[in-house]
Amino acid sequence: MYGYNGKVALVDLANRATRTIDYDEEFARKFIGGSGMGSYFLLKYCTPNTEPLSQDNPLIYMVGPYQGTGIPTSGRHQVVTRSPLTGAFLESDAGGTFGFFLKRSGFDGLIIVGKSEKPVYLSIFNGSVAFNDAQQLWGLDTVETEGVLKKLYGRAVGVSCIGPAGENMVPLAGIFHDGPDARAAGRGGAGAVMGSKNLKAIVVGGDRTVESFHKERLAASVKEKVKLLKDRGYGLSLYGTSGGTALAEELGDLPIKNWSLGSFKDKVTLITGQRMAETILAGNYGCMACPIRCGRVVDLDGTICGGPEYETVAMLGSNCMVDDLNVIAEANALCNRWGLDTISTGAVIAFAMELYERGILVDSDVQGALRWGDGRGVLRLISMITFKEGIGAILGQGTKKASEHIGKGSAQFAIHVKGLELPAHDPRCFKSLASGYATSVRGACHLNSYSYPWERSMTFPELGYPDTVDRKEDKGKGIMTAKFQNLCSMVDSLKICKFAVLLGIDIATMCDWLLCVTGFNLSLEDFLQTGERIYTMKKAFNVGVGLAREHDTLPERILKEPRDSGGSQGLLPDLERQLEEYYNFRGWKANGVPGKENLDKLGIGEFAHWLQA
Repeated sequence: MYGYNGKVALVDLANRATRTIDYDEEFARKFIGGSGMGSYFLLKYCTPNTEPLSQDNPLIYMVGPYQGTGIPTSGRHQVVTRSPLTGAFLESDAGGTFGFFLKRSGFDGLIIVGKSEKPVYLSIFNGSVAFNDAQQLWGLDTVETEGVLKKLYGRAVGVSCIGPAGENMVPLAGIFHDGPDARAAGRGGAGAVMGSKNLKAIVVGGDRTVESFHKERLAASVKEKVKLLKDRGYGLSLYGTSGGTALAEELGDLPIKNWSLGSFKDKVTLITGQRMAETILAGNYGCMACPIRCGRVVDLDGTICGGPEYETVAMLGSNCMVDDLNVIAEANALCNRWGLDTISTGAVIAFAMELYERGILVDSDVQGALRWGDGRGVLRLISMITFKEGIGAILGQGTKKASEHIGKGSAQFAIHVKGLELPAHDPRCFKSLASGYATSVRGACHLNSYSYPWERSMTFPELGYPDTVDRKEDKGKGIMTAKFQNLCSMVDSLKICKFAVLLGIDIATMCDWLLCVTGFNLSLEDFLQTGERIYTMKKAFNVGVGLAREHDTLPERILKEPRDSGGSQGLLPDLERQLEEYYNFRGWKANGVPGKENLDKLGIGEFAHWLQA
């Protein structure tokens, strides 16, 4: 079989046993890899009653067919499980080098079940899985852990690990890769799932390679597209994703003061990628096979580490009213080393700052004052969250559960969807984000549909958008969300970066690459239907765990409180209009749930029992 190892390792930590699952070309064509295969195996090895932090919750790693082929931005892998933060479906996309070395190990994925009696790490080389004592690693941060394992196994390996936040099963904990460069499967608490299994790390490597169907044709296309991405991605390479911070502020997209203000104009230039380049930038970083190299490397008083991306600058910066880039970078470094998602961590700290301002939290709750813009307070709370100290143990549960614990009307200041905090893009600015966040299977996520760039300056004729869509218009945005969700399900299954799509890699190119790698000849219709199949599996999981239309909503602040100034002043999304369009386009029931006929049509009727759970 071209493009695949055709093998997934089922690893039982409790019994220290491994079984190989072989799959064939029909399965690969149907579910592609990454998100598609990960979703399939989650539905197979999980039940609606499986608790996220129980030993029965599978932790799944999957690569895609593009991995290891040289296709630009293909150095990615998908982590899939049930989220301890939301209780819903969770997938998290990570870049770096781990996925490349996982495929070289002879497997296309790992399904990890059970709980080890003592801390353990896995070493996986050339089709063999070993269980190793990790007690000496337990308590180390992610950079230290990677350093120890690479010293032991050599540089030509991939390491996936958790820090103290994952060990402590903080629901904001992610899984980290590539040491100080910190490529994270960050959102939704996958690191807590890993910690609940007493699994500290996974080391992978080997010399297994897979053959491509049309190697020469692929090489020619890759050469052409690498040049395209380098040229169009020059700004990202130069300034990183935070190079767009000032534009986000101008448009009214940047979160400010827990999403309550419209402008940060006087301060925003202090926290941009351009400012970073002038001050603390020491270099850039690219994931495996990536010509864009948007990752930042910064120098913090002699310590070289990964620098903050746009989401981090926004959530730990402007959303907390912090305008000190050095403090933001230090906070980012702490989150990376201790293993926290910077988006949700920034959100819960902004939530706590607003509660302190309103007198709901006081000095004794937060170990001192916690005023807007207090960078030292941000660093203090990151530590309290990681180590579950005082209010940190509550905030580490996320804004939804924290507000339920704190009470006193605090729920109206908890900015989340389904328990996952909003990332740093505003549905009041880009209207498609309203239905995008509301219907996202993992909670508020701008990458679940990634439609908003096409509301600003982009066109996508293959999806029916030959012209740029008006960002301020609600009409058609529910349909737009569904189309882009199907697209992104394929992007996350093939496993390339969404920046590649942003910079001009169209569906025709993705189909051609899939043909060159695997021999699978997908039409545009086939491509999008496969994406629909994959997305519908994820939705079926959420139906099984009890989510329905009433959960497809947005925070009151986003629905009813317009920004008071800036580029999106006075705008509010019409979510109900978008949802009607969305459900109708998908052919789902009025309650927002697909029927058995939807699953049968897509060839996934075996999971219909999830709709009845």
